[in-house]
Amino acid sequence: MSKTAELNIKPTKISLENRRASYFEINASAVEGFDCCGVSNGSMDTIDLVYRTLCGILYNFVPQSGHPGGSISSGRFVNYLLYNNLDFDFSNPDDPSADVVSYAAGHKALGLYAAWALRDEIMRITHPGLLPEVKYRLRLEDLLGFRRNATEDTPLFLKFGAKPLDGHPSPLCPFVKLSTGASGVGVASSVGLAFGMMDSYGKDKAPRLHIVEGEGGLTAGRAHEAIAGASSAGLSNIILHLDWNQASIDSEHVCREGATPGDYVQWTPAELFHLHDWNVVYVEDGFDWRQIAAAQKLALSMSNSQPTAVVYRTVKGWRYGIEGRASHGSGHGYCSDEFYTGVIMPFSKAFGIEMPATTCKKQTATTIEATYYEMLLGIRHALEDSRNVVQELGERIAKSRENLVARARIPRTGAPDLAVVYDSARFNVDNPPPALQFKPGDEPTLRGVLGDALGELNRASGGALIACSADLLESTSVSKATKGFAKGLFNAHANPEARTLAVGGICEDAIGGVVTGISACGRHIGVSASYAAFIAALQHIPARLHAIGQQARHELDGKPFNPIIMINGHAGVRTGEDGPTHADVQALQLLQGNFPQGSCITLTPWEAGEIWPLLITALHKRPAIIAPFVTRPKDTVVDRVALGIPSYAAAAKGLWPVMKGDAVRADYRGCIVLQGSDVMGEFVRGVLPELKKRGVNMNIYYVSSLELFELLPAEERNAIFPQERAREAMGITGFTLTTMQRWIQSEKSRELSVHPFRFGRFLSSGKAEKVMQEAGIDAAAQLAAVEKYMAEFEKGF
Repeated sequence: MSKTAELNIKPTKISLENRRASYFEINASAVEGFDCCGVSNGSMDTIDLVYRTLCGILYNFVPQSGHPGGSISSGRFVNYLLYNNLDFDFSNPDDPSADVVSYAAGHKALGLYAAWALRDEIMRITHPGLLPEVKYRLRLEDLLGFRRNATEDTPLFLKFGAKPLDGHPSPLCPFVKLSTGASGVGVASSVGLAFGMMDSYGKDKAPRLHIVEGEGGLTAGRAHEAIAGASSAGLSNIILHLDWNQASIDSEHVCREGATPGDYVQWTPAELFHLHDWNVVYVEDGFDWRQIAAAQKLALSMSNSQPTAVVYRTVKGWRYGIEGRASHGSGHGYCSDEFYTGVIMPFSKAFGIEMPATTCKKQTATTIEATYYEMLLGIRHALEDSRNVVQELGERIAKSRENLVARARIPRTGAPDLAVVYDSARFNVDNPPPALQFKPGDEPTLRGVLGDALGELNRASGGALIACSADLLESTSVSKATKGFAKGLFNAHANPEARTLAVGGICEDAIGGVVTGISACGRHIGVSASYAAFIAALQHIPARLHAIGQQARHELDGKPFNPIIMINGHAGVRTGEDGPTHADVQALQLLQGNFPQGSCITLTPWEAGEIWPLLITALHKRPAIIAPFVTRPKDTVVDRVALGIPSYAAAAKGLWPVMKGDAVRADYRGCIVLQGSDVMGEFVRGVLPELKKRGVNMNIYYVSSLELFELLPAEERNAIFPQERAREAMGITGFTLTTMQRWIQSEKSRELSVHPFRFGRFLSSGKAEKVMQEAGIDAAAQLAAVEKYMAEFEKGF
C-alpha cells in the first residue's frame, strides 16, 4: 500500500485566488441577436475572401516561401480590428497617439502585408486625399517585393519602386514599430512598446497596443516572462489577440485541450493568461463575425487595470485547401491545380474575374513577376467592382481618424523629455556633473558611477530612462539610475512615477525584449542590467532584432536610432568568488565588433572618470545598442597627471595612449594594447612604473571602445594608431583574445599576448587577486610577459 493511501491523503483541486482580472467565454448562443454595430458581415466576408486569396497569391509567387496557414487563420479577427476597433490616422502612420497593431507572430508577415495593402487599396479608391506619401504606404505594387532583396532587378519591381519586404515584419513597413519573428521576442518587445505608450500618455489616455500572436509563440520562456511583467506593471492598454489553431511546424496539438494532453505544453492559452492575471475573453469560433465583434467590444471595455487577451479558437489554413501544420511554412505548389482550385476559383467565382493561368515550364523571373502582377491587378479590379463594400470599409478607416482626434490624446503632464538626454550643449564630454568628478585616492565602483551617470540624465529628462534588472537592482547599481523618483516598481495605476520596471523577476531574456520595445517607442531609453555572463548572451537576440528594426526605420524616415543600454555588470574575472559560471570573460566577444558599424557600441572603461565621456559620446552617436562593461569591486583613482596619463576625456576616442614611444629610435621596444579595467589596473600599479623606471621606449594604448574608435575619421584613426602598430603590438586583456584582433595582427604577438584563457582552461573561484594570478593576468605575470615580448621584439618577429 502506498504512503499516500496509508495517510489517507486525497488529491485536491487548486484554484486561482485574488484575480484582479476577469474571465469570459463567448460562443454562438452568447451572441445570438447581438448587433455588431460595425462593418456589415457581408462586407467583412468580402474583404476576408479577398484577403485569403491575396495570402495564397503571395505564397505562390514568393516563390514557395512564407507562412500562409497562420496568416489565414488570424485574418478574420485582424481585419475586423483594422476596420472597426482601431483609432488611428491612415494619413499619418507615425502619429504617436494612435493605436498600434504589433505582429509579435512575425511569421504572419504574409498576412500583415496582405491586410496593409488591401487597406491602402481601399483608401486609394475611396479616400485618395488621405493617402500619405508613397514611402509611408504599402501598396499592392509593394507586394512585388515580398521576401525580395533590395537588389532585385526585375522590371516591375524597378518600375514601381516596390519595397523589399522582409520575410518577418520590420519598421520599413508603415505602421510597424518593431522587428519581430524570433520566438517570444515579439511579445516581449510589444510589452515594452505598450509601456512607452502608457508612460507617455498616462493610464486614461494611453493608446491601445493590439498584439497578434499564436499559441506557438507563447511556448517560448521569454513570452511567459513578458506576460508576467505586463500584468505586474498594470499595462491595461494591451489587448493581445491570440490565434489558437493548435498547429505548429511539427505538431497538430501544441496545447492541452480538454482531456487530451498537448504535445508541447499542458495549458491552454486562456489558462496561461489568466494564471498571470490577465483578463481573458475566450472565443469559441474565431471565424464567427458576431463572436469576434463581441469579444473585441468586451476587451475594449475592460476597466480593471489589467491587460487583456482575446483567445480565438481557429483552424490554421482555414479554407486554403491545406490545413494544420502542413500550411504553417508551406502551401500549394507553384501555380498547381490545387492552388487554382483552392485559392483562385472561389475568388473568380465570387467576383467574375478570370485570373491568368501559367505552368512551371519555361518560366523566367520576368514572366513570373508579370503573372504575379496580373493577379494583383485582379485583386484591384475585384475591389473596384465592389464599390459598396469598399466604400463602407473606407468610411470606417476615415472614421478611425475622427475617433482618434476625438480622443484628444496628448502626452501626460510631466511626461519625460528624452530630447534633453541628447542635448550636446547641456551634456558633453568636457563638463561632467560634480558627482562624477573624481580625485586621486577616491574609491568608486564602475557600476556605481555608471548608475550615477544614468541618474543624472534621468533626472534631467524627467524620467526618460527606465531601469530593468534581473533581481539585481542594487547589486548592479542600476538602482542609482532611478534615484529621485518614486520608490518601488512601476505600475501604471498604483505607482506610475516609478522608473523601475519588473519583468518577471530573474528574466534577462524577456527584459532584453521589453527594453527594446521601450526604446523603439521613441520617448524613453530602456536600460537593462545583470551579470555580463548572462545578459550578453540572453539579450543578444532581442538586441539584434532591435538593431535590425532601427536600421529599417531609419531607412524609411531618416531619423536616428533609439538606443537601449545593456549594462554588462560584474564583468570579468574579478567576480571571482562567484566562480567561472559568473565571472565570465567571453561576454564582450558576443557584442564587440559583432554588429554592423554604428549599430552597437561597447564601452570598456578603465577608471570611473571615463564613464561619463564614454556614455555621453555613445549616446550622441545614437546606436541601437550601448553596452557598457563594468566591474563589481571598488577601485582607487590614480593620479593621472603624475603618471603622465591623458585626462578622462581621451577615453571618448575609443583608443587612447597610455604612454607614447618613438618607433624611429633604435631602442624602440614595440607596442602594448590593453583592454579591461582589471588588467589595466594591475598594469598601472605594477608594470607601467617599472617600464618608466627603466626608461623603456614603447607605445602603450588602452581600448575604451572599439566601436567609438572605428567611428572616427580614417585620418584620425591612423594618427592615433597607425597600421604598423597593429602589426607589432602584443595584447593584454581581461576578455578573450579574439576581442583583440583589431589591434593584434601578428601571429607572434598573439602568441605572446596575455588573456584569461592563455592556459587553456576556465578559471576557478576565489578572491579576485587569486583568480587573476591563476589566469596569469596579475601585475607580476604581465611584467614577465612584457619582458618576454620586448626580448622577442628586439630580435625581430
